[in-house]
Amino acid sequence: MVMYFYDFHFFISQQNLLSIFNTYIKPLSSYSSLISLAKMSNNNFITSNIFLFSLHQFLLLVHAKPLVPALYVFGDSLFDSGNNNVLPTMARANFPPYGHNFVQHFTGRFTNGRTLPDFIAEFLELPYPPPYLGIHDSVPLTGLNYASSACGILPQTGTIFGKCLSLGEQIDLFKWTIESKLPTHFNSLEELSKHLADSIFIFTTGSNDYIQNYLEPTLFSTNHDYDPQSFAQLLIDDLSNHFQSVYKLGARKIIMHEIAPLGCIPHYTRKYQVVVGKCHEQTNQIVSYFNTKLHELLKSLTSSLQGSILVLARINSLGYDVITNPSKYGYSDASNPCCTTWGNGSAACIPLLEPCPNPNQHFFWDGYHNTETGNSVAASLCFNTSEFCTPFSIKDLIQI
Repeated sequence: MVMYFYDFHFFISQQNLLSIFNTYIKPLSSYSSLISLAKMSNNNFITSNIFLFSLHQFLLLVHAKPLVPALYVFGDSLFDSGNNNVLPTMARANFPPYGHNFVQHFTGRFTNGRTLPDFIAEFLELPYPPPYLGIHDSVPLTGLNYASSACGILPQTGTIFGKCLSLGEQIDLFKWTIESKLPTHFNSLEELSKHLADSIFIFTTGSNDYIQNYLEPTLFSTNHDYDPQSFAQLLIDDLSNHFQSVYKLGARKIIMHEIAPLGCIPHYTRKYQVVVGKCHEQTNQIVSYFNTKLHELLKSLTSSLQGSILVLARINSLGYDVITNPSKYGYSDASNPCCTTWGNGSAACIPLLEPCPNPNQHFFWDGYHNTETGNSVAASLCFNTSEFCTPFSIKDLIQI
């Protein structure tokens, strides 16, 4: 374990780690309170991101039991932590300036630092779920990340960039995991079933079915074949089947995020030359049909799938409020990406170019994705409040 302090390193032995834990950390009531304390301290002597990462790994060493058995992650580039690195695709983030503020630097995360699942893992006192395609040895029992950039609910979404894992393919890989990999770690199928039932499953998907499909009528026919309401229903029907599949495989506590207000991201505000601080509301309206139907779907599945809890993460309204009222959340800029991108601010970061000097004062990292501060806010709300993650926060799910 190495803790970094400005220009010199401390190499701390196992014995000293335990001494530090007993003296300074054990008196604190919980890991979550310690993380909150570190974030509020604003100590310029320790680089905050490296400190928090080191602290996270330190507590995993000395704290024996996480709050849930595992965190399983599914979705797109908002959650991808490196699966696309090994796929033949242009949709990758394994180069700087991506990972600019992440302790391991450019891992394949499409942001400057941690993703939303990374923050959730910290709250749950779990390691960051590693990308499934990067696992070469035994499968960890603490969770895996199956998310794949550019892909979505529909199989054809994202294929213009190369190969990615659609939601159906991600669930197939999860099925392979629990049928061929996990059973060897448990004494019985009942133990495995309990492990899965007590774990958290987190999803974000659907954005690319609009960005890389429906809203690209010159590349795909869906815009001509479906009106916005019918296309939303097509996605919801497929999504329903996927949720029923993970339920049959053992998932019981499922969190699904709304699609964010896509009309507010730089990709569309630049395309339609929207005034700073405003959004392209026609795009937002098209996406709203999906979100409305998503609310209804999660309620319906919770009623019909015995023992299941499907939680809605209200990311759309939060994102819209941040973008239209940035100062309320401490941002100086919620319109322009921090990194220099292709397409004049509307696409991915150009490799190797230095980003803006103050990433966490920007809401957007590139033309599509936010900086880690937005991920931190959303993760904290989902963990702590049932108004954001409804009808149950993650804290509530842990107790159920």
